[in-house]
Amino acid sequence: MSERTASANALYRPMDEAEIGPKHWLTVFTAGMGFFTDAYDLFIIGTVTVLLTPIFHLNTNQISLLNSISLLASVAGALTFGRLMDKWGRKRMYGVEVAILVVGAILCAFAWNFASLFVFRLIVGYGVGGDYATSAVITSEYANRKSRGRLVGSVFAMQGLGLIAGPAIASIFLAAGVPNDVAWRLMLGLGAIPAASVIYLRRKIRETPRYTLGVQGDVAATAKTVAWVTGQQPAVRANGASQAMAGTDAGGNGAITALDYGNGVRARLTSKPYLLRLVGTAGSWFLMDIAFYGNSVSSPLILKLLQPTGTLLDHTLISLAIFAVAAFPGYWLAAFLMDRIGRKRIQWQGSAVMAAAFALIWLIPDGATAIDVFLPLFAISYFFIEFGPNQTTFVYPSEIFPTSVRGTADGISAGAGKVGAFLGALFVPHLLKAVGISGVMGVMAAVSLLGVILTLVALPEPKGQTLESAAAETRP
Repeated sequence: MSERTASANALYRPMDEAEIGPKHWLTVFTAGMGFFTDAYDLFIIGTVTVLLTPIFHLNTNQISLLNSISLLASVAGALTFGRLMDKWGRKRMYGVEVAILVVGAILCAFAWNFASLFVFRLIVGYGVGGDYATSAVITSEYANRKSRGRLVGSVFAMQGLGLIAGPAIASIFLAAGVPNDVAWRLMLGLGAIPAASVIYLRRKIRETPRYTLGVQGDVAATAKTVAWVTGQQPAVRANGASQAMAGTDAGGNGAITALDYGNGVRARLTSKPYLLRLVGTAGSWFLMDIAFYGNSVSSPLILKLLQPTGTLLDHTLISLAIFAVAAFPGYWLAAFLMDRIGRKRIQWQGSAVMAAAFALIWLIPDGATAIDVFLPLFAISYFFIEFGPNQTTFVYPSEIFPTSVRGTADGISAGAGKVGAFLGALFVPHLLKAVGISGVMGVMAAVSLLGVILTLVALPEPKGQTLESAAAETRP
C-alpha cells in the first residue's frame, strides 16, 4: 500500500469505523422518500390504465406503452445523472431529479388524452431514473464499512412502502366510489407529494467525502464532512496553497495533499476487473427487472385472467395482500441481513427460488389456473425477489466501482435494469394473450435462472470491506 493510499484510508477511517448515527439516517430518509415515490409512480400506472381504458378508449398497444414508457425514460435519466454525478459532483445533481419527478407527476394528473399522458409519463420516468443513479451512490459514500449494505438497502426498502401505497390508495378510492375519471387523476397526482417533501433536504446535503477527496482533491472539505458525520475532527493543517492531513495506516504514514487527488485521472470501466463487474451488475439487474416489473405492472391483467369474475377492487386487494405479506418483509429482511450473509448469496439464492416458483406455476397442471396453487407460489416469488436480487442489484453498483466512475457505472447498471423493466412491462400484456399465465411464468423462470448464473460468475462479495477495497480502488 502506497503512502497516498494509506493516508487517504486514515482520513476515511473515522467514517468507515463509525457506528450508525443521526447523519446516516438523515441520508437514508432523504434518499428513501424518493424511492417511495419511484415505486408508487411506476406501479400505480397498472391500475390507472385499467380505469382509463374505457375513458381514453385504450387498446392493448396503448396500455402496454403507458405501463412501460416511464421505465424506458428512466434509462435516459439513469445514464444522464450517473455521468453528471461523476463530472460535476453528487451534491450539484441531488434534488434535481426529484424536482423533475414532481413536475411530471403533477402534469400526469392533468392529462387530457393518451398522447399527453404518454409525454408526461416520460418526464416522470426521467426523474425516476436519475433518482436510481444518485441515491445509491450518495448513501454508499456516506456509509460506514460494516453497515453499508444495511444503509443502502434501507433506502431501497422504501420502495416496499411505495409498492403497498399504490394498491392501498387505489383500493380506498375504488371502495369509496370515487368516480373513475377523478380517481385516476388523484392516484397519479399524489405521487408528487412525498418527492416534493425532500427536495430541500437533497439540495442542502453536503458533497460526499469520497468525491471531495478522490475527485476534487479537497482535503479540508473532506475532513469537515467526516467530522459532520462522525463527530470526530481529523487533523488537517494548512500547507501552502493546499491542505494536508497527517495520516498513519498499516501500510505507512505520510501527508496527503490536494495534489495527490483530483488530478482528473479516472478509472476505465473497460479495464479489469471492472468490465466483468459491469456485465454482472447491469446484466443481473436487467434480468431481474424483466420478472419484477413484468409481473408487478401487469398484475391487474394477470389476476383478471386468473379470476375473470373478480372486480378491479378484488384484484387490487389481492395485489395489496401479496405486496404487504410477501414483498414488504423481504425488502427489510434483505436490508438487515445483507452485511451478515453477503450480497452475492442473497442475490443468487433469491434468483434461484424465483426460478423454482415460476417453474412450478408453469409445470403444475393447475398452477396457472387454480387460485390456491398460483397465489402461494406467486407470493413466494415476490418474497425472494425482495429478499434477493431486487435489493442487491441496487446495492452492488454503488460499492464495487471506483469513486471517479461510480456514478457512471451505477447509471449504466440502473439503466440496463430499466431496459429490462420496460421490456417486461411492454411485452407481458401481449404474452398473456398469446401464451397465458403459464407461458409467462415459464419465461420468467428462464430469466431468473440466467440471473443465478451471471451472479455466480461475474460478481465479487463486498461485505465488510471498505468502499475503496470493495471497489479495488488503488492510488499510485
